Amino acid sequence: MPTESPVDAAALRAEVREKYRQVATDPAGSYHFHTGRALAARLGYDSAVLDGLPERAVESFAGVGNPFSLRRLEPGEHVVDVGSGAGFDSFVAGLQVGPTGHVVGVDMTAEMLDKSRQTATALGYDHVEFRDGLAEALPIDDGWADVVISNGVINLCADKRAVFAEIRRALRPGGWLQFADIANGRPVPPEALRDIDLWTG
Repeated sequence: MPTESPVDAAALRAEVREKYRQVATDPAGSYHFHTGRALAARLGYDSAVLDGLPERAVESFAGVGNPFSLRRLEPGEHVVDVGSGAGFDSFVAGLQVGPTGHVVGVDMTAEMLDKSRQTATALGYDHVEFRDGLAEALPIDDGWADVVISNGVINLCADKRAVFAEIRRALRPGGWLQFADIANGRPVPPEALRDIDLWTG
């Protein structure tokens, strides 16, 4: 059953798009979160992987954890990266699944999609693609994915029930969900839930 969101989903998406548009076009800018290669190293990504990727593949990374620490992906697996941004986690996934696998990154920010697609072409990653779409309406066939990954994105969605329903739809039976995110274990006052700046900040 759909639940009523405390915030306007379209307004929240607009705020999120604007913030991550800035991260795509000005990765060295000042943000309330960390970005780039130093962040990825702090979150435990393999140094050999980091060293092997060009700066443009890493500089706009703004994750909150390392979904690959839960389980290394297997060669040949089909992977969906929900909220793929500039593609860093998709490229890591592409390295792990190899050319016999396939990775689809899904993002809603045009500047992030442009950057990720250009980087995939520069890297020669024909098995990694990026699609325009929402976490609540993934442009993925039913049961296509062996694995769904996500990193710091679900917390930015107003309707989390819809996001998890889409992830379940996209996963094959027995597939894996590997995600890193921010969660609050305490009740949030209604006025705070309605404050978009608190969602994005």
